[in-house]
Amino acid sequence: MASLEQELRTAMKTGKLELGTKTTLKHLKFGKVKVVVIAANIDPNVREDIKRYASLSGTPVLTFQGTSLELGSLLGKPFPVQALAVIDQGESHILELVEEMVEAES
Repeated sequence: MASLEQELRTAMKTGKLELGTKTTLKHLKFGKVKVVVIAANIDPNVREDIKRYASLSGTPVLTFQGTSLELGSLLGKPFPVQALAVIDQGESHILELVEEMVEAES
């Protein structure tokens, strides 16, 4: 099983990711998101907003098991990233990883 970290790096290089909570929420409202990734230390109010809009659009939400600073660093950014929206997965297999995680939870 591929790791979320590897798939995020690949998606960042070959696909299209939108970083930030406001941008993620905007894209969720328009239904353009394939999957949302949130940091473990995201603000609880923002987490609820993202989960609410994601459930309305049927978009899966993955929790990155690290801080927003670690998520930003993973993506090569010098700033914290609390949430990101995967618009195009590129060459990554992040959607298959989501399916594996959902099956494991069932």
